[in-house]
Amino acid sequence: MSLIPSFFGTGRSTNFSDPFSHGCTKETTTTFIPYSHKDWKDTQEEHVIKVDLQGLKKEKVKVEIDGRVLQISVEMSREEEERNHSRHHRMERSNSGRRFLRRYRVPENAKVDEVKASMENGVLTVTFPKEEIKKPVLITGWNS
Repeated sequence: MSLIPSFFGTGRSTNFSDPFSHGCTKETTTTFIPYSHKDWKDTQEEHVIKVDLQGLKKEKVKVEIDGRVLQISVEMSREEEERNHSRHHRMERSNSGRRFLRRYRVPENAKVDEVKASMENGVLTVTFPKEEIKKPVLITGWNS
């Protein structure tokens, strides 16, 4: 702990055992959303992304495609966050809400114009169908 205040936040996390902490410390992140679990499954027919967003309503989740980038965002007011978390030991007063944003680069073989999203039991599922793989055409009889 430093006696000198920091104007740039609390700095990087010293939790080396968590490779997904992205430099966030417990003090700078008071919401569970940045630590939500994500799965990306690549099947023969489609790409499927699943994100755990427990305790959130579908109306608060925004899913967008910008070019070949999938963006998932959630914005919560302080009152909503307090309702979802009743066991906090420290919370600084603030009028601002919390925001969560994740971006994923969409693979080249995904059909971005046919993307589908659904949310069930706190799990957001985004599905991209794959384009058919074009097989090479063998040209015969040209060496005669």
